[in-house]
Amino acid sequence: MGDLTRVKCPTCGRVGAWFDGPSGPFCSRRCKLVDLGQWFGEEHRLSEPLRPEHFAAGDDTREGPPD
Repeated sequence: MGDLTRVKCPTCGRVGAWFDGPSGPFCSRRCKLVDLGQWFGEEHRLSEPLRPEHFAAGDDTREGPPD
C-alpha cells in the first residue's frame, strides 16, 4: 500500500503516514493545535449552514421523524 497511507499534513504540508499516529491527519500535535486555532479564529469556516439533508445521505441507521 505504501503511497496510500502517506498523506499531506493539512497545516504544514509535510508528507507522511500521519494517520498511524495520535495526531492524524496532522503530522504533530502542534499542527493539530494550529488548525484548531484557525477554526476558533474563524480563518476556517463552513461555506453554508449544515441542514438535516446533509446528514441523511448514506445514513442507514437514522430513524424517521418522531410521531
